[in-house]
Amino acid sequence: MRILGIDPGSRITGYGVVDVRDGEFKFVACGVVKTDTKQSFPARLKEIYDGIDDVIQAYKPQMAAVEDIFFARNPKSALKLGQARGAIITAVMNHNVPLSEYTAKQVKQAVAGYGQAAKAQVQHMVRALLGLNAQPSEDAADALAIALCLANHLKSRNHSAAPNLRPIMSSSILDV
Repeated sequence: MRILGIDPGSRITGYGVVDVRDGEFKFVACGVVKTDTKQSFPARLKEIYDGIDDVIQAYKPQMAAVEDIFFARNPKSALKLGQARGAIITAVMNHNVPLSEYTAKQVKQAVAGYGQAAKAQVQHMVRALLGLNAQPSEDAADALAIALCLANHLKSRNHSAAPNLRPIMSSSILDV
C-alpha cells in the first residue's frame, strides 16, 4: 500500500511517500511545496493545492494522512495554517484518496515511541525506519513521520482496534 504523509504549512508544506508491504516500510519520495511569499495569500493557497495535486498524480497514493492543527499562540498564524490544511484536504479529496488526521503527539508516539519526543528524535527514527542515507529536510521528515504514523495505525488495526485513526472521508477506512 502506498501512503502519502503531509505536513501542512503556509510557506512550506512537506510531503513524504512510503510503501508498506508485509509490515515493512519502503521509502518512495519526499520533498516540499514552497510558496512564493511575495504572492497574495490566496495565490499561495493555490500553490499548495497545485503542489499536492502534482504529488498525488505522480505517486498515486492509496491513503493519505495530514497533521492536525496544533495549538498556536498567534491566532493569525493558526488561521493561515488552517487554510493551508483546507487546500491540502481539498486536493486529496479531489482524488478520492482516504485521508486521516493525526496530532503531532500521535505522530511522535507512533514513530519515536514517546508523544513528547524532540524533533531530532523523530527525524532520527524516520531515517532509521526507512533506511535513509541522508537526512531529509525538516518538513519532509515530518511528512514521512506522518505517513509512518498512518502505516503503524493500519498495522495495529489488523491486530486490534485503533481508536486514534480518524478518517475524514465518508467512506470507511476499513474498506482498504
